[in-house]
Amino acid sequence: MSDDLMNVALAAAARGWHVFPLRPGTKRPALHGETVCPRTGPCSSGHRKWEQRATTDPDRIRAAWSHAPYNVGIATGPSGLLVVDLDKPKSETDTPDGAASFKALCERHGHPVVVTRTVRTASGGAHLYFAAPSGTRLANTAGTLATLVDTRAHGGYVVAAGSVVGGHRYAVDGPALLRPVPPWLLSLLALPHPTNRPAPPAPPVVVTGQRGRYAQAALRHETAAVATMREGGRNAALLRAARALGRFVASGELSRPVVEDALQGAGETAGLLAAECRATIRSGLDWSVAHNTQQRAAA
Repeated sequence: MSDDLMNVALAAAARGWHVFPLRPGTKRPALHGETVCPRTGPCSSGHRKWEQRATTDPDRIRAAWSHAPYNVGIATGPSGLLVVDLDKPKSETDTPDGAASFKALCERHGHPVVVTRTVRTASGGAHLYFAAPSGTRLANTAGTLATLVDTRAHGGYVVAAGSVVGGHRYAVDGPALLRPVPPWLLSLLALPHPTNRPAPPAPPVVVTGQRGRYAQAALRHETAAVATMREGGRNAALLRAARALGRFVASGELSRPVVEDALQGAGETAGLLAAECRATIRSGLDWSVAHNTQQRAAA
């Protein structure tokens, strides 16, 4: 199994796709997160996230996959890829699945669904691979194009065909030909969707003394709890952590950028996608800051 997955990683790298190891049988990165970074080896000059450590170097790939049967993650941004993720509903509902939503989106813009490299996912969904235009930096999206339709680009990754999650193998479906991103889709992705707008930076706040130490301890506790959360409760844990730490942001004991960066790293370490982390963190902090500000004003 290790040799099979090593060959998957080597084959992806041969196409110029940057790969990194995922924990065996899961979609979670096998690399350490910022909160537990030893600052040695590749991180000796500072923490390097999975996107920075993804590689096409065959020697590095062989060294990494010789240790365990890691699944293969493809960092879409460095690989020059845009992947459209067509998901399935989490439960049986009348909600159309991602494939139906994407087909309807194509029809509304007067185009058929492009036949491109397609990978069937472990959940029964599909990943449509496109070659992103050079010189264009596309961000991830989560549901902004259509229901159960996400995209992975810079800051995102996908599980490579050949990997196995929950006993189900990701597999190429049909011809493996890679098409460029259709111009009409590219124009939609270039729009400033709310989920792609970074929050304006807040000035850093440093609080010393006992209050500051308590806030820092809370930050360490909450990020560690998120980073170690298993699949199924990760997003909820991230939202709880953001709401818990939001009161320290509201009081000025922690700066918002510090909290956002720490929670982003913890969420990605747990296996959440970067765009999912950003949206959840923003939602939790916005609610908590507003709630705690109102409480202090009423006191």
